[in-house]
Amino acid sequence: MTQLPHYPLFIDGVWTEGGSGQVMRSQNPATGADWATFACADAGDVDRAIGAAKRALNDPAWRDMTQTQRGKLLYRLADLIAEHAQEIGRIETTDSGKLLAETASQTGYVADYYRYYAGLADKIEGAVLPIDKPDMHVFTRREPIGVVVAIVPWNAQMFLTATKLGPALAAGCTVVLKASEIAPAPMLEFARLIEKAGFPPGVVSVITGDAENCAIPLTRHPDVDRIAFTGGPETARHVIRNSAENFAVTTLELGGKSPILVFEDADLDGAANGLIAGNFGASGQSCVAGSRGLVHRSVMDDLIARIEAKMAHVVIGDPLEAATHVGPLCTEAQVRRIEATLAAAVEGGAQIQFGGTRLDRPGNYMAPTLVKCVDAGTETLKVEMFGPVMSLLPFDTEDEAIALANDTPFGLGSGVFTQNVARAHRVSARIKAGICWVNTYRAVSPIAPFGGFNQSGYGREAGIEAVHDYTRTKTVWISTSEAPMSNPFVMR
Repeated sequence: MTQLPHYPLFIDGVWTEGGSGQVMRSQNPATGADWATFACADAGDVDRAIGAAKRALNDPAWRDMTQTQRGKLLYRLADLIAEHAQEIGRIETTDSGKLLAETASQTGYVADYYRYYAGLADKIEGAVLPIDKPDMHVFTRREPIGVVVAIVPWNAQMFLTATKLGPALAAGCTVVLKASEIAPAPMLEFARLIEKAGFPPGVVSVITGDAENCAIPLTRHPDVDRIAFTGGPETARHVIRNSAENFAVTTLELGGKSPILVFEDADLDGAANGLIAGNFGASGQSCVAGSRGLVHRSVMDDLIARIEAKMAHVVIGDPLEAATHVGPLCTEAQVRRIEATLAAAVEGGAQIQFGGTRLDRPGNYMAPTLVKCVDAGTETLKVEMFGPVMSLLPFDTEDEAIALANDTPFGLGSGVFTQNVARAHRVSARIKAGICWVNTYRAVSPIAPFGGFNQSGYGREAGIEAVHDYTRTKTVWISTSEAPMSNPFVMR
């Protein structure tokens, strides 16, 4: 019997098995077969990782490293990521089912996130304050917020890690990275690059495990200063409750049901590509999936015909093959959720234009599906399915389209397709979402902040401001008077 690859935990610069001996298996979503095993952390392992991070935070090897030197370490990490992008992409594809074309290219691009924050590392500045007291020199300095817990899901691991780890390390924090127990292999491979880059032991540890033994003790730990979480709203509620134990600063990047608005003057080929990218790209497994397509009634039939024509040439298959456009879903549970949601939508009067069934082949394959909805209450317009399902609903006026777009508890992404520049500005300003793409969709950059409104979370990742979120501001008062401090009972 062939022995499966095994991934231990990476704690305090050492590769180690979990204290409880718990081991989980990871399945290849394209075949349904086990392909790797990994060690799981327990509360003792969590305590070791946090303890190492706290020690490293105050160790001169990291504490006294200049900001420029930290930047050089991040540049080194970026180069290693770019060098190993294909290898990590192949492991991520095997573990999660995402297309190799996307995982490898996304990993390669992620290197630019670390380069961006490497460049910012020695530009984190304080300020001299024009204080209203003539005998005082007052300035601020930004110091590392402390020990950071970064929790990432399986669906865009390298990207969602970079938006947390990059600014945290640039600011001088130490980090315990918790990979999802679903498909954690790429994060554990990434830990090898962290080790190779030369970060001092304890600055970054990478662990994984279940909620009870790993995630709960991690987010409740008294020595945690900041939690950066990406995942689902229900898990986020638990994270917030746990953070009440340590008062850790918490940011949340959660899910969504993002609208894509297509107006009557839109370039319909471009709009069709935007809807396909927003719904079938990454097999629909994206937090910004544009799964609520709102289309002007006058162009609905033409748009659907263009989408159908384009999808006729789409290849569904092995995610490791270059010709494949749509691969398997990561878990069987996603397929079952989609089937149940589609059944409820059809019962409510919706029409499935194409797709709608799982594919008769090994693995977690769901056919790309287009649903014509009867009203805003259609089930597929409400449920985040995390799969290749596009739902289209007609509208007649601009105000109606905006009202439909905002009729959701979420607010992460949004899209607008129109050739009217005034309308693009007008509508994008009124949509309640953290991101709005106009005449494109699903574009990212280390320079652009990423995050949502409402139940899509709070806080922003990427961009200049993100690095400040990993710092605390200290105010320093220095008396410049030659006279000693006067009356101690009067506030100065």
